[in-house]
Amino acid sequence: MALAPRPAATLILLRSGPGGLETLLLQRTKNAVFLGGAYVFPGGAIDAPDAEARRVVGLTDAQASERLGLASGGLAYYVAAVRECFEEAGVLLARDARGEPVSAGRAQKLMAYRHRPFLELLDAEDLYIPANALAYYGHWITAAGRPRRFDTRFFVALAPEGQQGAHDANETVHDVWISPREALERGKRGEIELVFATKHTLTDLGRFSEPRAAFQHAAGLPEIPTNRACWAQGAEGPRLFRRADPQYFEIHWSDPEETGQTSYDLVAGVPKRLDRFVTRLTAPNPGMMTGPGTNTYLVGEEELAVIDPGPALDSHIERILSHGKIRWILCTHTHLDHSPAAAAIKAATGATVFGRPPPAGQDASFAPDEVLSHNDRLQLGSLSLRAIHTPGHASNHLCYLLEQTRMLFTGDHVMQGSTVVINPPDGNMRAYLRSLEILLQEDVAIFAPGHGYLIGDPHKELRRLIQHRLMREAKVRAAIAKLGTPRLEEMLPLVYDDVPPRLHPVAARSLTAHLDKLVADGAARARSGRYSLT
Repeated sequence: MALAPRPAATLILLRSGPGGLETLLLQRTKNAVFLGGAYVFPGGAIDAPDAEARRVVGLTDAQASERLGLASGGLAYYVAAVRECFEEAGVLLARDARGEPVSAGRAQKLMAYRHRPFLELLDAEDLYIPANALAYYGHWITAAGRPRRFDTRFFVALAPEGQQGAHDANETVHDVWISPREALERGKRGEIELVFATKHTLTDLGRFSEPRAAFQHAAGLPEIPTNRACWAQGAEGPRLFRRADPQYFEIHWSDPEETGQTSYDLVAGVPKRLDRFVTRLTAPNPGMMTGPGTNTYLVGEEELAVIDPGPALDSHIERILSHGKIRWILCTHTHLDHSPAAAAIKAATGATVFGRPPPAGQDASFAPDEVLSHNDRLQLGSLSLRAIHTPGHASNHLCYLLEQTRMLFTGDHVMQGSTVVINPPDGNMRAYLRSLEILLQEDVAIFAPGHGYLIGDPHKELRRLIQHRLMREAKVRAAIAKLGTPRLEEMLPLVYDDVPPRLHPVAARSLTAHLDKLVADGAARARSGRYSLT
């Protein structure tokens, strides 16, 4: 069992300097057990007295907890951030009973309190912590395997006017007000040590030239993602993965106890146990359209359901059959990389086949014993799968929700690593966007796609896909407006200028779907192969 991370808070102070925005960094003593020698923002673990809220104004505990996504106790993080900033950096973010900020001169006279209980200072001087002066900005959890771990909430605040601050000569041995750009450049040169969370934060803050703009940006963030680096094993040995890595969410899902022993490899023919109910087996059909190969999922306990049996390749079929008693076969759709193996598996096992009949030009061998409609439910022993009709990539496309874990098997409706091709006439962009909206109404924990790794933060991914398609549609409109009455091939380089030319023949299919949508929406008209806006 991995060491549980300790709750902590960090305060990122911002001020205007000669070159623009500056922030305060402290160098931790090299003897520190945690991040020794590194330059960090002021911060530390939450102490029990931080939960005392009688000297806090601007936010209630309920408001603070809601912002941090906690049931209760959120205000303690705000208190800890201000306290640690005072103790480590000598900057006091507090107000008097009239709501006036503590002056630089008064703050300097109170430095003797840095090594005494913080609440004692607030009581003695009748001061209050303005929680609404802190903007919640980041959430970082130390990876398992370190001698100390912290579950840290990052806050941003405007530095009190005139307070320079100073390191405490104990936990920290140097302090510097520095621009994010200079800090990152010094880090690259090896002059200062910056850990990943600090570099990530500095990179983001470097977009702003003025402190208040950065603070307002942080205050306006609708949601704060959790960054919880994780270890896994594979052909390249143990590796650390972060939120932006494709493997990140799958590692957390398949290794919830953070043992670091799950695999990060996605190899054809090698089964991957994703959780107690689901095993993934990737078919040996890699390619431009299939990525590492088609994912076949084996779902169940004593008896198994096969979701997307994949192409009719003997080696893949043999591996599927070796996993146990197969009673059900389900297909998300009938493209040739997803359904052809169903017939052979049914012949070998007598399993019942579920799905929707193939449109013209797709897998003619697929013949479902039972045709599924939207919200039909299939009982797999103690488990249940609910079908969700999601036309767009294919008119007969279904997703399947495993209701016990809220894992959604998405086929090609949502793919890891790329957007799907919408290929008319069976592919339909209007239907695809409607189907994405339908999934936004579902309570889904994670996506299990037809290609690639598991996809986390599913609603955020759906919103990203919708925005991406609508932005592409806007480029189609702009191309028509610029060119007058263009043909598809004339628009293609403009609309897909961010896509390598070698992929333009594939992109042309989705462009056709976008144009069909605009015509159906009444926003464009087509005549003799040319398009114009209405």
